[in-house]
Amino acid sequence: MNVRHEIAHVAHVEMLTPEPDRSLWFFTRVMGLTEVGAEGDSVYLRTWDDYEHHTLKLTAHTTSGIRRTGLRASSREALDRRVRAIEEAGLGVGWRDGDPGIGPTYVFRDPDGHELEIYWESQWYEAPPELRPSLKNQAQAYPALGVCVRRLDHVNFLAAEVEPSTGFVRDVLGGHPTEQIRLDDGAIGARWLTFTNKSYDLVYTRDRTGARGRLHHIAFATDTREDILRAADIFLDNDVFIETGPHKHAIQQTFFLYVYEPGGNRIELCNPCARLILAPDWKTITWTEAERAKGQAWGLKTIESFHTHGTPPVDAPAP
Repeated sequence: MNVRHEIAHVAHVEMLTPEPDRSLWFFTRVMGLTEVGAEGDSVYLRTWDDYEHHTLKLTAHTTSGIRRTGLRASSREALDRRVRAIEEAGLGVGWRDGDPGIGPTYVFRDPDGHELEIYWESQWYEAPPELRPSLKNQAQAYPALGVCVRRLDHVNFLAAEVEPSTGFVRDVLGGHPTEQIRLDDGAIGARWLTFTNKSYDLVYTRDRTGARGRLHHIAFATDTREDILRAADIFLDNDVFIETGPHKHAIQQTFFLYVYEPGGNRIELCNPCARLILAPDWKTITWTEAERAKGQAWGLKTIESFHTHGTPPVDAPAP
């Protein structure tokens, strides 16, 4: 059967940080997320236009990286079908009680070792009086603090080999590859996949270290390109390290800015404009190594750290 649209969207991410207080400051005061709860070593945060309980679970840890990425199924029946398919692929971990606001959750891994979870039941966020919006079709009032990112946009994983994990996402989860990089030796160097009509939701990029299960970056969407230009000034004023940008990617045509949060994880601000994949028979766009060597859309060369920096560091223990 065609498994497209069995995953509704990428819902949330659990990020690890060895600097929990400074990372919390970054995501609340600089990025503008709202704290909605805490449990053990974790704090739950949300973007202002998210409908669910939380967008980011920030967990104190000995090192940086990503622990788990959450996917919401499009129905209970879709959840049951995807769980059976994951188990048949031999990559299931098992059922867990969900985090706050989330019902029964099935945990699994991709072939590279990244941990993900899939669920259906979700408690929609109800804002307290001080955060209640004027417009009833919005979950929370605009916080007007820091960058004020609107939503989680995508997750970019590093992988020792791109094709096994992207094949799993395509064949088992129903993600559609929209663009990819094919290296001169024939291997896939990176691949972008979507579950929705967005141009991409998950990305896998080859990890030059050969390590497994690492994070390249998570990305938050802004309303406009101007928001990203203003964010660059906000980051500058708050001594946040800017890695590269603002600029425009050639692949997917995303306007971007990359920074490191205090725990060492790479964060992207992105504005994909109104670019949607509406064609049901969209054919994957393939870029060559020579084409990528030209740099980004307007000529900015890709900096070396973009190919080498990932979390956790390669000499760190596994999360």
